[in-house]
Parts: sequence; structure tokens; C-alpha cells
Amino acid sequence: MTIRRSLLALGALATLGAFSSTAVQAQDNYPNKPIKLLVPFAAGGTTDLIARIVAEPLGRELGHPVIVDNKGGGGGSIGAAETARATPDGYSLGIATVSTTATNPAINPKIPYNVATDFTPIINIAATPNVIAANPKQPFHDYKGFVDELKKNPGKYSYASPGNGSITHLMMEMYKLSTGLDIAHVPYRGSGPALNDTVAGQVPVIFDNLPSAFPFIKEKRLTAIVVAAPQRVPAMPDVPTFKELGLEPVNRMAYYGIVGPKNLPRPIVDKINAATRKVMQDPAIRKRIEETGSIVMAGTPEEFAKQMKEEYAVYKDVVVKQKLTMDSQ
Repeated sequence: MTIRRSLLALGALATLGAFSSTAVQAQDNYPNKPIKLLVPFAAGGTTDLIARIVAEPLGRELGHPVIVDNKGGGGGSIGAAETARATPDGYSLGIATVSTTATNPAINPKIPYNVATDFTPIINIAATPNVIAANPKQPFHDYKGFVDELKKNPGKYSYASPGNGSITHLMMEMYKLSTGLDIAHVPYRGSGPALNDTVAGQVPVIFDNLPSAFPFIKEKRLTAIVVAAPQRVPAMPDVPTFKELGLEPVNRMAYYGIVGPKNLPRPIVDKINAATRKVMQDPAIRKRIEETGSIVMAGTPEEFAKQMKEEYAVYKDVVVKQKLTMDSQ
């Protein structure tokens, strides 16, 4: 019996050794087939745009195609959950945003993943400013006029956002918390319909990512009021940042990074990170990203992990202080 147990133990060790050897070899040979990059939102938005700018050159750098796959719904949570459940072999990656890893989890207790434990952060590709803009028929056309009007008429005005739990929903709640101003929330199912109704005058104000709002601002169909960015946006030199106005906590941008499922082996993480950083050094790629109004980041996995953790904590604090739920208006 003892001999039998010893033989079984030796067999188990041999199997484990073979498995470990195969796993190491798979990491060394990575990648040897196409890689899926899941975008947790519909095609056409800022997240999709950033992913598609990066995917093709990243595939060339890695030696196998990186294929963008859109799976929207649930404020990004459906696609993010699919990435979290994927096999940690480096062939199923996802784009992580503030909405999927901070604001939505902070407000929605039914999110089907744990941001802190279910992902392997790889790299933050870029960060995008956010902007408060108004229909030009409103009686205010700059930040001072906006504040004066809200002070004179508390509760009269409303703003559109891409939806409950979106980054700009929680950013406006942070703004209200910081200023004491009162403006009602009108959630939409994405930036597109929110922008359309603001341009049409159905809603007077919108808080949105700059890349999707900027074409309307450029055409003077929306008036930019204030922007969340490190410095003034060159294309909108007269629009102040929240930081300039003494509202630095609200001066937050939206990030777009690559994550994998938990337990993604470090050699694979490092390979993807290094390849993405090399892609970001290409002036043509940087130019395409910057033309969206975004800022190239391209840091380490540790830096991205730290940023994800910090953003979640910030927005969770807003949710608690403002007593927000997914039904909040």
C-alpha cells in the first residue's frame, strides 16, 4: 500500500512537472495565435476608437493580430465581466475604463465582478478630458454665467449624462458636492442620445467625454463651459479647467487601459506592456490618439493598478456622501 501511494505521488509530481513545463513554454511562445481585445461598449464611442487605434499596430508588434470585439450593455459591466471570466492565457484581454472599474462598481452592488481581485492591470493607454457643455440657446455662455444662473435658479436646470453610474454622472455629483449647486440628472443610454437631446435643446446641459462632445462644440452647436484636464485644451483656449477654478478634486479624466483576467502570468503582462509602450512611441499613433482630445499615458502595470484603486475609492466616497443608487436622478 505504501509503495502504491509512493508511485501515485511520483505520478502526480510528474504530471505537475509536465503541466508547469507546458505552462512555461506557453508563456515563452506567447502569442502564437490571434488575441481578442474586448471593448465593453458599442462601436463608435471613445473607448472603441482608442482600442482600434492601438489594436492593429499592437498586433504587428506582437506578431499576431489583435482583434477588437465589442460587447456593450450594463454600463460596460457585461463586457468587463466576460474579460474577468476569461482563461488567463493572454488571448482574451479587455479595455478597462473608469466606468467599468470605478464609477459603475462604486454605485452598482450587482456588478458581476470584483474590481480589486478579478483583473490583472496591464497598461493605461490614454486619458481623456471631460467637459460640461450647454446648448447655445441657454442664458449662460461661460463658467461664471453658468454658476450665477444655477445659484439664482436652484433645481431649475438639468444635465444629460451617458447613464447612471457613468463617469460624468458621478463627476457631476462630485461637482455638486464641492460647490453646493443644484442641477438635476437626466440619464441616457449612452453619449449619442444624450448629445442629440442637448444639441436639440431637450436638455440644457451635458457632462460628457470631450472626444464625443467636441465635434458639436467645434460646430458651435454646444458651448463648452468647463473642462476636466491637466491644462486648458488648445482647441478651446477660453474654457477654464476645474483646477483653475479651485475645484481640483473634480479635475479628473477618463482612462482607457488594457487588462486581463486575474492570475495572468507576469511574463505575458510584461510582453503586452512592452509592446504597447513601443506602439505608443510611434509619432503617427500618438497623433491619432491626441487628435481625439486624449493624452497618451503608457505606464507600468503597477501604475495602472494604483490608478484603478484610487479612482474606485474616490467615486465610492461620492456615492456614499451623495447617497446615490442606480435609480438616482
